[in-house]
Amino acid sequence: MRKFNVTVNGKSYDVEVEEVGGETASAVEPVSAPAPAAKPAVVAGGTELKSPMPGLILSVAHKDGDTVKKGEKLVVLEAMKMENDINAPADGVVTYAVKKGDNVETGAVLAYIK
Repeated sequence: MRKFNVTVNGKSYDVEVEEVGGETASAVEPVSAPAPAAKPAVVAGGTELKSPMPGLILSVAHKDGDTVKKGEKLVVLEAMKMENDINAPADGVVTYAVKKGDNVETGAVLAYIK
């Protein structure tokens, strides 16, 4: 058995692989993972807008620092070939945690509203 650490979508797993017959493989060289994107600063006391599903950010409707109203569209998220409008959960000033082209998982913070 050989043990490996494998990272999938940012989550690390410890796995064991059994070698079956044949010659043993040459040494495996580690592959460097891309550096994680810089996380935006958390807005203290702000309301988090979280992604309801995994998908691709097609667009953001405002700029950081814009004032938004509850129910106003903030993000367009493509999931399963459908465009989904993600709306503001509260009134306030928006600070985005994502940008156009980002892939997000369920529960990922899309924006903060303070």
